[in-house]
Amino acid sequence: MNIAAISDAERNKPARRLEEVTVASSPKATEDSLVAAIADRSRTPQATLASHGAQDARTGGMLLATEIDEPPASSYCPESADQRKNVEEKSPIHTAALVGSEQVIESTDNGDLSSYVSEFIEKEVGNDLKSLKKLDILIGQMTESKMQLEEQVLTISSEIPKRIQSALKNAEESKQSLNQLLEQESQLSSAINSHLLTAQPWMDELGTMINQIEEIERHLAYLKWISQIEELSDNIQQYLMTNNVPEAASTLVSMAELDIKLQESSCTHLLGFMRATVKFWHKILKDKLTSDFEEILAQLHWPFIGPPQCQTVGLSRPASAPEIYTNLEILFCQLMKLQTSDELLTEPKQLPEKYTLPAASPVILPIQIMLTPLQKRFRYHFRGNRQTNVISKPEWYLAQVLLWIANHTEFLDEKIQPILDKVGSSVTARFEFSRGLMLLVLEKLGSDIPCLLYDDSLFCHLVDEVLLFERELHSVHSYPGSFANCMHILSEETCFQRWLTVERKFALQKMDSMLSSEAAWVSQYKDITDVDEMKVPDCAETFMTLLLVITDRYKNLPTASRKLQFLELQKDLVDDFRIRLTQVMKEETRASLGFRYCAILNAVNYISTVLADWADNVFFLQLQQAALEVFAETNTLSKLQLGQLASMESSVFDDMINLLERLKHDMLTRQVAHVFREVKDAAKLYKKERWLSLPSQSEQAVMSLSSSACPLLLTLRDRLLQLEQQLCFSLFKMFWQMLVEKLDIYIYQEIILANHFNEGGAAQLQFDMTRNLFPLFSHYCKRPENYFKHVKEACIVLNLNIGSALLLKDVLQSAPEQPHATAALNEMGIYKLAQQDVEILLNLRTNWPHTGK
Repeated sequence: MNIAAISDAERNKPARRLEEVTVASSPKATEDSLVAAIADRSRTPQATLASHGAQDARTGGMLLATEIDEPPASSYCPESADQRKNVEEKSPIHTAALVGSEQVIESTDNGDLSSYVSEFIEKEVGNDLKSLKKLDILIGQMTESKMQLEEQVLTISSEIPKRIQSALKNAEESKQSLNQLLEQESQLSSAINSHLLTAQPWMDELGTMINQIEEIERHLAYLKWISQIEELSDNIQQYLMTNNVPEAASTLVSMAELDIKLQESSCTHLLGFMRATVKFWHKILKDKLTSDFEEILAQLHWPFIGPPQCQTVGLSRPASAPEIYTNLEILFCQLMKLQTSDELLTEPKQLPEKYTLPAASPVILPIQIMLTPLQKRFRYHFRGNRQTNVISKPEWYLAQVLLWIANHTEFLDEKIQPILDKVGSSVTARFEFSRGLMLLVLEKLGSDIPCLLYDDSLFCHLVDEVLLFERELHSVHSYPGSFANCMHILSEETCFQRWLTVERKFALQKMDSMLSSEAAWVSQYKDITDVDEMKVPDCAETFMTLLLVITDRYKNLPTASRKLQFLELQKDLVDDFRIRLTQVMKEETRASLGFRYCAILNAVNYISTVLADWADNVFFLQLQQAALEVFAETNTLSKLQLGQLASMESSVFDDMINLLERLKHDMLTRQVAHVFREVKDAAKLYKKERWLSLPSQSEQAVMSLSSSACPLLLTLRDRLLQLEQQLCFSLFKMFWQMLVEKLDIYIYQEIILANHFNEGGAAQLQFDMTRNLFPLFSHYCKRPENYFKHVKEACIVLNLNIGSALLLKDVLQSAPEQPHATAALNEMGIYKLAQQDVEILLNLRTNWPHTGK
């Protein structure tokens, strides 16, 4: 059948086609109709759109090629899209038809329309004649879809020409505007170029004149600076000619400040002239004032070599004293004015770069002059081949410096400090004086240390003397820690590492000697009860003293990183001492109740306690903060550990404390196990007591301790007394509480639950426990029965009178696990035992009445 013919026929008679399909009885006729519908569907939208496009072209319209080829978007015709959606919801066949139509478009382009229609009919109808009933629905749906698509194409075809015409009009207007702008730009460019060519000669002449003016201004400024310098220089000369030294010094200050302002200038000759002028007048003024100042100091017998009481020897005539001190003040103030120029001209002496010293200004000029005779003495005695310059005797020059500071402190505080306060200086006279002397010490240390670095005894002696010197300097003379001091020299890398090595070496030697001493495990305060609460053996106390001394030695180091290295050394020493204690403890394991074993346990407890106390010390808290910063930078700890350090939940000694606490617990556990074994051996007869046949309390005149319980109680008493004398209070408390816990369970399980009790047996058990066992521990706590909760409550249950026991038994059996059953137990003083345990204990009683229950 010709597909195109069918298509045209169907297009002309759409209503009739539905009727013919409905009444068709021949599969061939129906199939031909479906082919025609599919062919019409396949022509939409391309074929229809092409035909409309051709029509628009004939009527003067114009379509873009891209718009002709692309199918219309649903946004152009929302109503047709909704209709399509409704149709698709009505039948799955329509969905297949639409999907197939999209494939038809592609197939049509390739000339495979006929094969596609055949495949589609084969797929939808096949050989099943019953499926022909669906053909009328399928044809109707395809026809409706075709009509919707045609409506969309018509709508788009009518809108596109208008939009294209509008776009073309706008483009034309934009093109005209652009042409006008380009023409204007060309005219302006020509005018500007013409003007620049005309003005260029004038610009060249004007530029030359401006350069000349700028050069003349620079020359004038240069001459002004020279004139100002010469004017200041002339003023100083005139002041000196009239002997007006104060004004000359003030003018020199102005000149020095001018020099400082010129430092950024690139005029090297001007700078050189300025500096030479300052240097010239500074030397003249400094020499004159220094000479006069030294004369005044000589009248005061400066420096004071003798003790402070001899400092006024030179003032034989009291009337001359005020004049001398007035002249001293005048000259001191004038020298202070030369401080600025002196700092410009004098380069301070620097130690080698390997020594990192804090930044500091030079010592003020008058104090420098006062220090000059002492510097000469120091260099004379402690440099070169003098007999006083002995490398093995650092204490000589250190003591000399301390003596000089002490001798001059009173004079500096009373006479010099008021002058400094008067001129508004923030300098402290005695600190400035001490700082000047300290520079001599630092130079001496810097030259001596390399010579004795690898001689352990000499180096250790030097460090000891330097630390003593630093301690007295800071504590007695209040020397500020922010100033340069000997610890900066010891902190130099090579020297510091050597110091750490020597410190470790001598500490280990000390540990060896203290552990091998005959009195190592004896407390030196054993005869003084109030002092010997911790029962600390001599070796442990000596070791902690050693750690404390090490802390004092490094606590004044200038940097936290150096302190942390010493802290690691201390932690290593603690760990080493713990290992040594463990080794000695293992040798004493067989005698776990012996004197030495207990002494080791006391030592471990003491070290752990002291370290825990140190963790709250301000110095170690500061180290903990420094360690936190280091760990955060290097990422060596987890976030949890960093958080614990930051919140102060842990300390720098936590690792060591945990190891010591573990060792202490292991040793205590071993002691408790030893005593518990002895107690169990002593309790064998007591376990075999015939609790069923013991006479009742009414049959005995007086209750007495069971004879079989005597070995048990005697063993307990002897061991408690022995360990109370050998262990410190805190350890002994832990010991007896651990022992009582095991003993309570043992008596409850091995004696009570393993037997049956008549009335006499229960009473005897209660008497043995409450009147004999519990009182053994009354020396250590107020209510020892609270530590034997199982035994105490078991005795209560076994000794209930018959009526109460019956009532309790009924309550437990009738309402197990109920609140009023628990309340009944609590009323009788039973809190520890569970209801099932109480029922078991009740069943251990043999004195039930014969009631048939």
